[in-house]
Amino acid sequence: MKTKLSVVISAYNEQAMIEDCLKSVKNLADEIIFVDNTSQDKTVEIAKKYTSKIFIRANDPVNLNKNKNFGFSKAAGEWILSLDADERLIPRLSAEIKKSIRGSRYAGFEIPRKNIIFGKWIRHSLWWPDYNLRLFRRGRGKFPQQHVHEKLQVKGQVGKLESPMIHQNYQTVSQFIRKLDKTYTESECENFLKGGKEIYWYDAIRWPAADFVKTFFFQKGYKDGMHGLVLSIFQAFYAFVFFAKVWERKEKFKDMTPDNFLTETISEFQKAAKDIRYWIYETLMRERPIIKIYYKIRRKIGK
Repeated sequence: MKTKLSVVISAYNEQAMIEDCLKSVKNLADEIIFVDNTSQDKTVEIAKKYTSKIFIRANDPVNLNKNKNFGFSKAAGEWILSLDADERLIPRLSAEIKKSIRGSRYAGFEIPRKNIIFGKWIRHSLWWPDYNLRLFRRGRGKFPQQHVHEKLQVKGQVGKLESPMIHQNYQTVSQFIRKLDKTYTESECENFLKGGKEIYWYDAIRWPAADFVKTFFFQKGYKDGMHGLVLSIFQAFYAFVFFAKVWERKEKFKDMTPDNFLTETISEFQKAAKDIRYWIYETLMRERPIIKIYYKIRRKIGK
């Protein structure tokens, strides 16, 4: 007997993206559950070409996963595949999904994503392989609905698929900044405030510096060239905007300036520069192992 699969998609104003997504699953899905978040464009009109199971729900840009969970509750298939409008399946992945859910011992599967950002597949840093748990048994998985970056949680053992889905991620710089501002940092800030955590003035320097070092050097963002550099700087900017929003909402722009502010600030930048220098040499040693001892000496003497 065939194992039935429901594809659940939640979308808002995605007329430019949604058709390619729906086309990629039309021959795989036994049913498509489409949750429209009160789109103002032709998203629903396009979706009607592929499914009659369309539900209209209020849009909540900070709690995006609420409507995904609603869509899961409407699915009838034994398995559910959760997709976003900017994601597409390739034929190899569709075939692997069919094979994997047939008599599977797993409760869910993680799927790697090829993130296409500013027209290029980003192969390093946090962008690859970017495993996401998207395929799961009905009734065994849901989003916690606490954070925009949260992962779908599944009760039971989880496997991994090999074939990737295509994620047509950020198309423009404006789109990146808009999502950073209106969705991601808003959710991050809200959860930070709920946790009752504190911030300190030097976090305005430490958080961005740490994010840049992590994405560009430690996670090898430099291997993606100019794209990797720009995205690493954007990650640092993300951390800075997050800090500034917490300062605004928690501290009401309270003056947190310490005594000897200039001296303290210079000291923080010197610490950041020291970390960057350390990772420059770590990276050089990793990339040029033949002259590793030379870079070790240079790092030790601080040149």
